[in-house]
Amino acid sequence: MSTPATLASATLDTRSSPACLHIVGDWTLVNYAALKQRTAVLQGQYDDSTVVDLDQLGKLDTAGAALLVELLGAQRLAQLAESAHNLSAADRALLQTVYCSLQDYCIPVRQPDVPVMTLLLSRIGRAVDTLWQDTLQVLGFVGLIIATLVQRLFQPKRWRVTSVVAHIEQTGLDAAPIVALLTFLVGAVVAFLGATVLKSFGASIFTVDLVAFSFLREFGVLLTAILMAGRTASAFTAQIGSMKANEEIDAIRTLGLSPVELLVIPRVLAMLIALPLLTFLAMLCGIIGGGVVCALSLDISPAMFLSLLESDIGVQHFLVGMVKAPFFAFLIAAIGCLEGLKVSGSAESVGAHTTSAVVQSIFVVIVLDAVAALFFMEMGW
Repeated sequence: MSTPATLASATLDTRSSPACLHIVGDWTLVNYAALKQRTAVLQGQYDDSTVVDLDQLGKLDTAGAALLVELLGAQRLAQLAESAHNLSAADRALLQTVYCSLQDYCIPVRQPDVPVMTLLLSRIGRAVDTLWQDTLQVLGFVGLIIATLVQRLFQPKRWRVTSVVAHIEQTGLDAAPIVALLTFLVGAVVAFLGATVLKSFGASIFTVDLVAFSFLREFGVLLTAILMAGRTASAFTAQIGSMKANEEIDAIRTLGLSPVELLVIPRVLAMLIALPLLTFLAMLCGIIGGGVVCALSLDISPAMFLSLLESDIGVQHFLVGMVKAPFFAFLIAAIGCLEGLKVSGSAESVGAHTTSAVVQSIFVVIVLDAVAALFFMEMGW
């Protein structure tokens, strides 16, 4: 059974000269409430000349030591801890520890209020700097990929054909159904909107040209690239990021192998093959979707639809769309792999970089497509 705590108190004896402050009993957590009230009553009734008597002090813990500091002050208590010979070594060490901790403590300085405009400009500046650093990293990584490709181009023994084929299946074949369905529906929607708007001008027949132009030049490659950015770039980042978190990348480097050659190059080559093929599929499905709407809503038969395509749409529009696909594929794969290699090692980092890979890929695809559209328009292609 535990020993009950001795009643603790602090009394000020003013009959003697100078006055004497008697510390009595166990200054522990059990007596904390009563001692707190007593110390509050004694505040201001004594000064530095008052003698402090610790001879009747019983047990002491950190709660009691804190109250003694509040009653006597840290400096005075430290002096008493050295001079009071009746204190045990443990109590003396406890008082010294409390004193040292209070000496090291300082009240936190309140940060001055910063104007809202300053905060806004600082956040904009940090965002611009982050964008610039990310751009430099992507450009450097693209250069590293190209250099590695050139080095391995004339070394057939180091080609990883099996890995490339496996990634083509993952990025191309597995994505074909969703690409086909999405572009078919978008083609149908574009044809329906075109028919609705052009009907009021008596030009419903030009719905065929609208669908063909939009999918051959823009929608086919753009929708496919955005889908691949969301589906494949995130997969590349998660795969390589998980390997980085499990220290498999470090193991590859320890074996004297190049992670870029083993992990990045096969994914880039697979995307360079898969994305143009999916773009061609998207163009076909989009035009077929438009043709179905034209047949059902405008009474344009499939034969007439194909005849209008042959007479009005030149092959250069198809080439304009297809020429953008390899560039989109290369950048999407590079960004996805780079974000995977930037993972720090935790699951949270994998998720953050996966999100970053999707956002960056879609942003780059849209910006590059806009630049390409302006270029082709100025060139008259």
